[in-house]
Amino acid sequence: MMAKPVHEMGEELLGAAATLLYQQGDVEAALLAAEVITVELVLWNSGDYEPDDYRAYCTVEPQLVPKFTGAVLGRIETAMCTVLPAAATVVVGSIVVRPVIPKPAPNWRDQLRGVGGPRPTNHARKVRFEAKHPIEDDLHFTNEWEHRVYQVLKEKQAALPDDETIGIMPLCKMRVLGTTREPDFLITYKGRAGVIEVDGPHHEGPKRASNDHSRTRLLINAGVEWVDRLDVRDTTEKAEVQKFVNNFLSRLGRR
Repeated sequence: MMAKPVHEMGEELLGAAATLLYQQGDVEAALLAAEVITVELVLWNSGDYEPDDYRAYCTVEPQLVPKFTGAVLGRIETAMCTVLPAAATVVVGSIVVRPVIPKPAPNWRDQLRGVGGPRPTNHARKVRFEAKHPIEDDLHFTNEWEHRVYQVLKEKQAALPDDETIGIMPLCKMRVLGTTREPDFLITYKGRAGVIEVDGPHHEGPKRASNDHSRTRLLINAGVEWVDRLDVRDTTEKAEVQKFVNNFLSRLGRR
């Protein structure tokens, strides 16, 4: 890693740190690190007898900035220092998270006022300014975990009879009573619609579970037959995702 100039090490250093965090069970920090679009190491302090102190400037989507709390940044920073070789002459002393600044369109005033705004896409929830998110079949996915679920769904789609297959709609907005929701996957099967949510660690805890149940009720009341949730930790093994998909379709098909 140290063979490269320091200014070129950011991406590799962050990737190694995110992998270490995931292996250590810190899924929250690992997933947020994976959302970083660019990382730049900038010399912050240099001394004659101490390692050079670098600040890591991380660029993320604007809506993700609040998720990078001081505690999360501290864990990412510690992991970045840990993966540096023992003989490294640099340290990462701090991390600054900055939002991506989009280039305004010539008619940006009309867009913001809702007149002639940007065309809706299947990934409207998290508009991407750089193509670092997974894309397949002209469909966009928030992260690699949703992409893995899609690939299993697609294989299942191909394996079913032509007259009894499934429709797969990732990140499609839908209006339910009083709010707009954007399920990770809306699945159609045998004349029924079901929803799959791929949940990260932020869904843990009684308050979040209560919110999830409330959202599920809104979807059920709006005509969705079945809603099921898959933990991102269960997406690392394809067999687990296949089992989940089979159970989901079985339940959706018999309701």
